[in-house]
Amino acid sequence: MSQAKDIVLIVGGGGREHAVIKALAQSNEIAELHAAPGNGGISELAVCHPISATDIAAQVDLAQSLGCDFVVVTPDDPLALGLVDSLAEKGIKSFGPSAAAARLESSKVFAKELMNKLSIPTAAAAIFQDAETALAGLEQCTFPLVIKAEGLAQGKGVIICQNKESALRAINDIMRVRKFGDAGDRILIEEFLTGPEVTAMCFCDGKHILALPSSR
Repeated sequence: MSQAKDIVLIVGGGGREHAVIKALAQSNEIAELHAAPGNGGISELAVCHPISATDIAAQVDLAQSLGCDFVVVTPDDPLALGLVDSLAEKGIKSFGPSAAAARLESSKVFAKELMNKLSIPTAAAAIFQDAETALAGLEQCTFPLVIKAEGLAQGKGVIICQNKESALRAINDIMRVRKFGDAGDRILIEEFLTGPEVTAMCFCDGKHILALPSSR
């Protein structure tokens, strides 16, 4: 039997990271599990370090100081900020997309434009860069519709609007009140689609694709 040897760092401190660590803790190929920042539940399975997931320099320094063989990065924000790229520059292996690939998640405008370019079926949408033109564009819309902040908003930047009043409020909150900060620099006013919704994810290393079971 081979001796456990890998030192692994998991970046983040939510339920998703807890689930990943719980699964990794069952492996006999891992010698040490670390998390940054982690949480109370994670601390029962891994050594937690009080470092923000978005402090890229500190996360890289931690991985180096621990002598990590592998780093798992699952939160959207550090992926968008290029943590995987920064780790690669130091020769540290990691699981997660580069900042360029993460734009599919971090920029809804980029993702929409790419889908249109490649003829990938997607809801029709108009893109607006300021509240005034968005409000004017709203006059041409039918309801219900969907208004999306372009950037990452902790899962709260997608608003289903059943009428004009709720749409006006959404545009004001995102683009004037700046409820989601820079994530609201641009918005999409999108066609509302009906039907079953599923999540379909794949892992890809640039050469191979592994599809996961779909979930709802």
